[in-house]
Amino acid sequence: MSNVGTSVPRTDGPSKVVGTAKYVDDLSMPGMLHGATLRSPVARGILKRIVKDPAFDWTGITFVDATDVPVNVVALIQDDQPVLASHEIRHRYEPLALIACDDALRLARAARHVTFEIEPLPAIFDPRASFERREIVAPPDNVFGRYRITKGDAEAALASCEVVVSGTYSVHHQEQLYIEPQGVIAWFDERGAHVHGSIQCPYYVQKGVKKTFVLTESDVDVVQTVTGGGFGGKEEYPTVISLHALLLAKKSRRPVKMIYDRQEDIEATTKRHPAEIGIVTGCDRDGTLRAISIHVLMDGGAYVTLTPVVLSRGILHAAGAYRWEHVLAEAVAVATNTPPNGAFRGFGAPQTIWAVERHLDKVARQLGMDPLVLKSNNVLRVGDTTATSQTLKESVGIGECIEKARTASDWDRKRALGPVVQGRKARGIGACVFMHGAGFTGSGERRLKGRVALDLLLGGRVRIRTASTDIGQGTETVFSQIAADALGLPMSQVEFLQPSTARVPDSGPTVASRTVMVVGSIVEAAARELKERIDAEQAATGLDRRRAMDALVFRAMGTAEHVYDTPRDLEWDDATYRGDAYPVYGWGCDIAEVEVDLDTFETKVLGFWAAADVGKAIHPTHCKGQIEGGTLQAIGWALHEQIVWKDGAILNGRMTNYIVPTSLDAPPFTTLLVEAPYSRGPGGGAKGIGELPMDGGAPAIAAAIEHATGISMDNLPCLPEDLFERARKGRAA
Repeated sequence: MSNVGTSVPRTDGPSKVVGTAKYVDDLSMPGMLHGATLRSPVARGILKRIVKDPAFDWTGITFVDATDVPVNVVALIQDDQPVLASHEIRHRYEPLALIACDDALRLARAARHVTFEIEPLPAIFDPRASFERREIVAPPDNVFGRYRITKGDAEAALASCEVVVSGTYSVHHQEQLYIEPQGVIAWFDERGAHVHGSIQCPYYVQKGVKKTFVLTESDVDVVQTVTGGGFGGKEEYPTVISLHALLLAKKSRRPVKMIYDRQEDIEATTKRHPAEIGIVTGCDRDGTLRAISIHVLMDGGAYVTLTPVVLSRGILHAAGAYRWEHVLAEAVAVATNTPPNGAFRGFGAPQTIWAVERHLDKVARQLGMDPLVLKSNNVLRVGDTTATSQTLKESVGIGECIEKARTASDWDRKRALGPVVQGRKARGIGACVFMHGAGFTGSGERRLKGRVALDLLLGGRVRIRTASTDIGQGTETVFSQIAADALGLPMSQVEFLQPSTARVPDSGPTVASRTVMVVGSIVEAAARELKERIDAEQAATGLDRRRAMDALVFRAMGTAEHVYDTPRDLEWDDATYRGDAYPVYGWGCDIAEVEVDLDTFETKVLGFWAAADVGKAIHPTHCKGQIEGGTLQAIGWALHEQIVWKDGAILNGRMTNYIVPTSLDAPPFTTLLVEAPYSRGPGGGAKGIGELPMDGGAPAIAAAIEHATGISMDNLPCLPEDLFERARKGRAA
């Protein structure tokens, strides 16, 4: 069998194409109520009283406030976020109360008859002001996380370098804008609590339900329905909406459906963390990089959520894909009075890679060098050490990525031409070189011990049981490819069980580019174990393959469960942030060609070349789809997307005014797969790919804009008005 390495039809494709796939809003239950969240109208304050209008007929309306919550905390990294605020309000959309009704129109009317008496307090929206503690937002000191990485002596090295360059770079919020908004159906019965919903991580939700309702694992079943995208936005937030729906279900004793409309989804849910990054580098006059000092300030929003994880990933990628003898990297995340920020594709790395790539473009400009030559000459290779002093032992395909992208884009010729101006439009080309750690950081996988199980079924079939969810990226198909090849079966005999915490083992969350590389490897291991049993049964009995499989089922020998075994040669120190940060890295080189209108400053991406080292492409079309989809999100972050805030409120919470690129805005993509196999990856060497393509697009586009116009953008986004303002203040300095 050879399914791995071929672009087989998606196993979930037919149901989605013909419309039989059931998303959560397609589902209904007898006696079901519709639920809604009532939110704070101010960014910060003290809740004094909730007032229900006595003139309104409240018959048939279920009402829930903080007094109805058994344990009023959302179980995440830290227990700082209430399920419903009872006293302190930290952001404009803080949940204060819940209502439910069987009539959606009457529910909307009831919501308008609840008011809140709030004592307003000064709000902080500037992370720099929060860092300086001008007002304490989150006890005790506004700080959600700190990290420090050292290698060599950066300060001493910078003092002796021939060329020293400094710069400050910033990035903004970004909304995940998955196709399907947040939504769940929840209910209680004699078996306990049930949640069905659009979810990335069912076991995260189970953990939250257990904590808030004081239940055991066997009392809580969380099921992932067909999910229309997540990008990190359905990692931790579904715990919140699930708790809200369950509170209403418990009080009403009826099933409750909660589905956000687009505006509520944009306003209330997590975003990409804004960040400010200061960098000082030192190098030789020939461009040999020597030392880097990095300081990152990240905006966590009102509550911790996943901020420490995002900050960690950001600082671990802040030195870029380059050799540095000396590194000092410090990072801090602070609280502000905006909705909590959380996971979004790349989670921290796009922020810091933006900074280091724009900075090296600045260094190249000062040295008079081609920026891609500067980067290529200093890129990490096998045997080099990263900022955490990790020695790269294998699967470093960055050199091939650079050469493939460089050749395909005709970089040398186009760059040598300089900006091409035709009438009032200018063309330019820019590049970004980057890496992304695959899997959890450091000892994370060892602590998690992700599990999967494979079951033989009567009739010669095999079932995969895993909590790794398919949220559109093709997990169901790829796992089936891996299992089928390891078992020596056609894919038609492999099925994927719908993730449910009652029926699948905890494989860990569907995050961090770990699904294929980590969970896929234990799917493969379990499949190989079953194959060994089948082969042994055939040898002992002379049965054909199908009957041998059935015999194992009858003897209760048809299940293989495997736990991920972190490579023993990996060493990581959480205290010093030194060692093997990731088992392996994905690598990429992005090149963008743009055209800038010199009157309107609108930017059009004419072509995009993305070369990515994926280790092994289990499903080449899926790999290319991940790269192109992630790149389009990066293009949106760079050129289109901006959340407009006023006093903690989002003014453009609709798809009509929060602008993302559509298929009409997508440039012609040339997507180049590089395969430098990872020895412990499934299918012959697969690595994680989901996060990587978000990292390179924005810096490549900004570099191309600079090449075309001379306008150097250190801050995102590169909207026409931003380019105009930068041009007005002066060209690249």
